[in-house]
Parts: sequence; structure tokens; C-alpha cells
Amino acid sequence: MLENLNTSLFYWINATPASPQWMISLAIFIAKDLISLVPLLAVVLWLWGPRTQVCAQRQLVIKVAMAIGVSLLLSWTIGHIYPHDRPFVDGIGYNFLHHSADDSFPSDHGTVIFTFALAFLFWHRLWSGVFLLAIGCAIAWSRVYLGVHWPLDMVGGFLAGLSGCLAAQIMWRMFGQAIYRHLQAAYRFCFALPIRKGWIRD
Repeated sequence: MLENLNTSLFYWINATPASPQWMISLAIFIAKDLISLVPLLAVVLWLWGPRTQVCAQRQLVIKVAMAIGVSLLLSWTIGHIYPHDRPFVDGIGYNFLHHSADDSFPSDHGTVIFTFALAFLFWHRLWSGVFLLAIGCAIAWSRVYLGVHWPLDMVGGFLAGLSGCLAAQIMWRMFGQAIYRHLQAAYRFCFALPIRKGWIRD
């Protein structure tokens, strides 16, 4: 029954040769490039910001990294225990984005962006989490629309992200402050010159 629902939702979302070219081009941009917001925003939060908030921002970046690490490990494990072919491998629907024929469940893109969004929802501000969740939904839609993922692959990515955030919160309570102190010391050593010049925050 779940597979039938998965297939029905896929056919409902998946583009066809009759779909507008501008929609396919937009979906390709969303599917391939929007994920770059994750490392870009992480770098900005670590290097810049109000002096009163930079400490909290860096701790957020570390917690996000921990959550993504756990969620990707979980995603990789699930993918090897329960392998699932991509739609185009099974000859279902239409494919508009080149992709290797590896396992599809859970989606790595979905796992990363949903982990990132949920982390901001839990540990930053409601508006930032909601905004990133909207981006996550757009990425999820685009990859199903282009035929490289099933809808349930994205649900799996969301659940992996939720599990990653939970694990990261537990790990942070155990040894998060120690990790922060060591990374802060390493950062100040490696980036001493730009810090001294005032290009980035101490």
C-alpha cells in the first residue's frame, strides 16, 4: 500500500515532455544549486555577525554539523539495509536530471537540507527555520519533479534530519562545550591574520 501511494504521488508530481521548459529549468536550478545555501550560511554565521551573538552563532554551526553528520550516517545505513531503486532505474516516469543509479532512500539532498532547516527551527529562530523548511520543500519537490527521487525518499530525509538533530542535542549536552573551545582555539590560530586585520570576527 505504501509503495502504491509512493508511485501515485510520484506520477502526480513528475514532469513530462509536455511540461513547460522554464519549469524544468527552474527545477534543475533548485535541485542542484539551492543546497549550496547550507555551507554558505554556515561560513557566514561563523565568520561574521554582532559581537554579542557570534559565540551563539558558532555553537549553532557546530550543532548543525553534528546533526548533519549523524543524519547522513543514518541515511547511508538505511540505504544499505533497505536499498531502493530510483524511478528512472525502474523505468517509471520521466527523468530530466542526470544522476547515478545508486540507492534513492533516503534522499541525501533531503537529509541535508531538512537537517539544516530543523536545526534552525530548534536552535535559532522560528522564522529562519520556517524559511529553510520552505527551501527544503522546494528542493524535495524539484528532485521528484525531475524524476530522480520518490516522494517517500524525501520523507525519509526529513525523518533522518529529525533524528540527527535529536542526537546532536544529546551529544552537545555531553561534550559540546569542549568541542567548541577546541574549534575556537584552532580557528583563532589558523585565521590569526584576518582576525587581526578585522576582516572577520575573533
